[in-house]
Parts: sequence; C-alpha cells; structure tokens
Amino acid sequence: MSSNQEKTPLYDALKQFAGGNPMSFHVPGHKHGTIFPEKGREFFESVLPLDMTELTGLDDLHATRDVIYEAQELAADFFGADATHFLIGGSTAGNLAMILSVCSAGDKVIVQRNSHKSIFNGLELGGARPVLIAPEFDESLDRYTAPDIETITQALQQHPDAKAVVLTYPDYFGKTFALREIIELIHEYNIPVLVDEAHGVHFSLSGVFPDSAVRLGADAVVQSAHKTTPAMTMGALLHIQSERIASHRTQHYLQMIQSSSPSYPIMASLDLARYYLANLPAYDMALILDSARQVRAILDSGQCWDLLSSDDPLKMTLQAKPGISGNTIAGLFEQEGIYPELSTHHQLLLIHGLGSFTETNKLKNAVKRITAQLKNIPNRDIIDTSNLFKQRVTVLDLDYSAIEAYQVTQIPLRQAENYIAAEAIIPYPPGIPLVLKGERITLSHIKVIEQFIQQGVTIQHRHIDHGISVFCTSGLQRGKSV
Repeated sequence: MSSNQEKTPLYDALKQFAGGNPMSFHVPGHKHGTIFPEKGREFFESVLPLDMTELTGLDDLHATRDVIYEAQELAADFFGADATHFLIGGSTAGNLAMILSVCSAGDKVIVQRNSHKSIFNGLELGGARPVLIAPEFDESLDRYTAPDIETITQALQQHPDAKAVVLTYPDYFGKTFALREIIELIHEYNIPVLVDEAHGVHFSLSGVFPDSAVRLGADAVVQSAHKTTPAMTMGALLHIQSERIASHRTQHYLQMIQSSSPSYPIMASLDLARYYLANLPAYDMALILDSARQVRAILDSGQCWDLLSSDDPLKMTLQAKPGISGNTIAGLFEQEGIYPELSTHHQLLLIHGLGSFTETNKLKNAVKRITAQLKNIPNRDIIDTSNLFKQRVTVLDLDYSAIEAYQVTQIPLRQAENYIAAEAIIPYPPGIPLVLKGERITLSHIKVIEQFIQQGVTIQHRHIDHGISVFCTSGLQRGKSV
C-alpha cells in the first residue's frame, strides 16, 4: 500500500482542536494550559494545549478508528510492517507486549543473554522458561556483541519447542550482525523472531544505514523513536509483520501494559517523527553524515582513548586507554558542557543524531583540555568481563515458576558465590543484567561487581550497598542442580 507520507493526521487534529478555543469540562486538570503555575508556564505553555484526552475527533489509542488509526497506518506503510502500534511507555512497553503475545506460563523462549532488562521482565511476567544464548566477546570492541549462528543453531536443536527467539539488533553501540541469515534459520523451525531494535529506528532510512529488522524479516520489532528521531521521550513503536503472532493477543497486552490515559503529545510526536523520516531530503541526509564524519575526526584526535568502529555512523564509542575509566572521561566532558549518552567502566558512547553540528570548536577545545587533564589522573584497575558467559546455551538455575517457593535474604557480596540471585544485578546504563534473577552467582560475577562499585558504576539492585538478595535454600547454596 502506498500512502501520502506528508500527512500528519494526529498532530493536525490536535492543532485544529486547540485552535478552536474549546471550553474544558474534562481532564487533564490544566484545562488546555489555563491552570498552571507561573513558575513553569514559560516552558510548558506551548505544549499544554496539545495535551488532550479521548475527545470526539481525537480517537482512542486502545480502540483506534480515526486519526490515531490513520497515523499508525502511515507509520506501518513507511516502516514496511503489517501493523504498527504507538507506544507511550517506551520500548519497555513494546518488549513486554510482544513477549507476552507469544508465550504462556512454562513455555520456553530462547533469548539473547545480553538483552535489556525489560526483556527479562517480560519473560518473568509471562512465567516463561528462558533458554539463554551467550553472545560472542569481540576483542576488537572489548565487549560482548551478539550470539553467532552456531550458538543459535545449538539452541534450536536442543529446544525446537521454543515459542520464540528474542534478539537485540543493533546493540546500544550500533553493532549489527547477520540478522537475515539468523531469521531465516529460525523460521525453518516455524518459530517467531522478536527483535529489540530500540537503537535502530533510523535504520528505516534505506540505503543510508544498515537494514532494519523489519526489512530483514523479523516477526515483531520494537523501536525507540525517541532515541534518534525527533520524538518525545517514551515515544516508541511496535511493528508486527507475521501470522506467527496473534494480533488480538498483542492488542490485549498493549491495553494491559499501556496507560488508559495515553499522552497525546507523545503520540503526536510519533506522528511527526515518522513524517520527519519519510520526508528527509537526500541533501540534508548528506549533510548529517558529513557532520558525523567531522565529529568522529575530532573525537579521534583524543590521545587517551581509541575511537572504535561502528556499523552505525551516528554512534561514536570511545575506548579508554588502559587504566582510564570511561566514567572519568564522561565526567570531564560534562564539565565542558558536553553530555554523552552513556559511560561504562571502559567506554563512552556519544550519539550524533539526525541533524548537523554546525559549530564544532567547542568540541575541539574540549577534547584538547580533557586529554591534558587525563594525563594527570591516577590509573584505575582494568575490569575483565570477557569470561562471564562461558557456556553457549544455558537455562536459569531457578525457574521463574519456582521462585515463589523460596524466601529471600541479603548476604554480603563476598559470601554470595553459588547462591541464586533473587534480584537482577544491573549496571546502568546500558541496563543489561550482569546477573539475572534466578541465576547462580559466580566468583567472576563477584569480582566484576566489586570493581564496578569501586569505580562508581551505578548498579541497579535494591540492597547493593548492604549485600546481595538471594534465595534461601540450603541445596541451592551448595551449588546443587535444581
């Protein structure tokens, strides 16, 4: 189906409604912005008139038949999906919905071990039995990337009854892999492929970036529109293009997960973000890529880090030289008024975006000053994470279905070896669990966690300052099989 990608039906309807000077006897309580504290009015007043509710002519996200329906149809046509759903709870909402759509309690789901925490939250909510496939460690990038096809083949052969395979493409840093070949392999088993493409919405610009998972044949794809397109934070998209996924189940879980009072400004920004991508001139795209090359060249001039290669020209990853912390580099950039996307114990990620930086002198001068300062900072210990995933295909040591039978206690981190984690241990960002809930804690985990804490890495775990949450059972403590 071909559609007019210059249309923005949802945004236009909101703008027209607001322009009619309506009298509000409905929610929200700011009454089109007429009731708002003066302290914040200057910054909020332009968007408040668009912050509507499900009024006549403005449609309903959970029963679309008008302008939201049309906006989602335009998005599906542009992205190449059978159906596209607007998400106002970020990629997290989409990941939860697509997982719950394909599995029930006790079902096996093959999942990439270094997936985002929302993937594992979805598996836990569904009571699924995760079959974990280990990613490969890329020495040139000094981090885990994606599982190879041999690992996925092994998982499929061992678990042909799996209800889905969940993959991440690209990774946070823009690294891709042979996804089409892997999808074709999985489809030979008639198993749906679910892809967390949170960091690849701009891959839909064909010929400029790597192909999107939608184009490569995935059955369900989640994209964070707000990460690289001009959509508001929490604006995301769920694309479905498969008879292997029941549409009524997807819609059912989206209604359960998403708010019954969805944000119209976020939804309108998704309408506009699709419009922006669909109408981006080739000349502007060339300027964007040229700007990205200039920024890469400036960053590459730094003497205390290496600029790593990336499949995505908008992603720039700095690999700190041995003994230097990525968090330290991030702090120095922030002192210069330059804010990177994330830092880890040894890397720093900067995202260029779909626009041009016309003034680069600030970045040039900052790189020079930061290099000079880093030469005077004491070196830190190097953290080795290359041996965390030793087995290619594994399962949790304690299934989600069995977790409720055990009490939880906190013990000192150094005493946690061989215990089963009662809560995921997640360095954040990027939000990929180091230890999963239900997974056995190893000595390698403990050493890496201790080093993370020493270097000031944020760890998402409620009691990390006092100990680790583990399940109470003597058999599991001694490392016996479940």
